[in-house]
Amino acid sequence: MTVPTGVVSRVPLVDLSGAFEPGPQRGEVVEAIRRACEDVGFLVITGHGVADDLVRRVDAASRRLFALPLDEKMAWGRASDNLRGYVPLRSSTLALAHDEVTPPDLSELYTVGRFDDPAAAVRAGLREGQDEGRSAFFAPNVWPDPERVPDFREALTACYGMLEDLAAKLMGLMALALDLDEHWFDDKIAEHITGLAVLHYPALQEPPLPGQYRRGPHTDWGSLTILYHDGQPGLQILSPEGNWEDVPSVPGSFVVNLGDLMAAWTNDRWVSTLHRVVVPDRVTGDRISVAFFHQPAYDALIECIPTCTSPDDPPRHEPVTSGEWIRLMIEKTTTYA
Repeated sequence: MTVPTGVVSRVPLVDLSGAFEPGPQRGEVVEAIRRACEDVGFLVITGHGVADDLVRRVDAASRRLFALPLDEKMAWGRASDNLRGYVPLRSSTLALAHDEVTPPDLSELYTVGRFDDPAAAVRAGLREGQDEGRSAFFAPNVWPDPERVPDFREALTACYGMLEDLAAKLMGLMALALDLDEHWFDDKIAEHITGLAVLHYPALQEPPLPGQYRRGPHTDWGSLTILYHDGQPGLQILSPEGNWEDVPSVPGSFVVNLGDLMAAWTNDRWVSTLHRVVVPDRVTGDRISVAFFHQPAYDALIECIPTCTSPDDPPRHEPVTSGEWIRLMIEKTTTYA
């Protein structure tokens, strides 16, 4: 469970092999997760069970999509009543979530969810006559033309299913690390409203503006994020000492980090760490990442976990629903509010 030789980072490497079945390996992994979540809120995982060829398919299909002309991509664009589809370059400024003003981020993205089946959306909380801001989380996907972007829908749908399963397993291990029953989170995430985003950071044709990032300093907003990236440099975390440090790139791995709702659930015993994607100092190519932003059910009430409070450490956060929180963050950081 150590970082490979030559990779120096406070972000630990955790091998999940054997962790999803009872046995000594599970106990070791649970303890490693607990330490990582308390110390830095980030870990790099291997042994996760997601096939490399599936990740490569998503990467290849995403590159085909982002290579298309802008007007063609905009035909599949996101709208205020549908948080799905394409978002162009410079459309978000993530640092605004923490009231830091920077130029817009140098990234474009495409987001999909799990509600192509209307019945699934109703089960998860879609109701007739509800406000547009809420219903946007239950909207069906906007898929590109399969003739123009072959295998995009198939690859992302398969990837969503695999990461959905992995996220549920990770939440179970995290429950154990919090001295809870393994299934404590189950009813709070069964009808999750997770978005899977493929992000593209184009190769720069001109220098960035002063203070401009590929993705500005931010925390993630939900319970956890599972991230693949193509190995290009740029992802950094803010250390407890106030220094920006690179997150190691390990072939075949995912980066997992905690979001704000997990920090609130745990009364800040676990940390949601500021991170960013910087523009490299040297000339590099474009960069692709795939992020599964795991978000509890829209109406899940996020309040302090019983094992994370005591008479000497009362709850620090007012209860909030998952949906209320993510809507606030979207309104602060994008042009789609």
